[in-house]
Amino acid sequence: MNDSVPATSDASLFRAILHPHRSLGPKGFLILMIGIGAVSFVTGLVFLLLGAWPVMGFFGLDVLLVYIAFKLNYRAARAYELVELTPHALKLTQISASGKSKSFEFNPYWVRVLFTERPDGGNNLKLVSHGRELEFGRLLNDDERRDFAEALSSALDAARVGTPV
Repeated sequence: MNDSVPATSDASLFRAILHPHRSLGPKGFLILMIGIGAVSFVTGLVFLLLGAWPVMGFFGLDVLLVYIAFKLNYRAARAYELVELTPHALKLTQISASGKSKSFEFNPYWVRVLFTERPDGGNNLKLVSHGRELEFGRLLNDDERRDFAEALSSALDAARVGTPV
């Protein structure tokens, strides 16, 4: 998802935080886990009453694995990218889910946004300058990447001619 954020200072022309979309919030996750747990418990209880007691343990293991999978998914969602354009620099900061960050800086007069469509229907988003290419926006879906490419390209064009975004 792309959140355009108001500029933090007069020098900032464009600022956006790119983060992955997660459709299931904490309340939905709790409801889902209660539902899965209840269905697994009732089904496991039926098997327990039929004398197949080990099956109940496997239902419990299924619930645990679903819980772990969702927690890992939410952990991965902590990754984001910060794109900030000033009159003198375009700065891209990529923060991983573990909190490690990498920053890249480009001259706004030389950098170009390269948006390419792949044969499979997907797309890529790159910053290109002086023969260097940096792929970014992998956290976004294809439509969001397309929209963000247009927004960043417009902001760079405006920065090059000195007009406010």
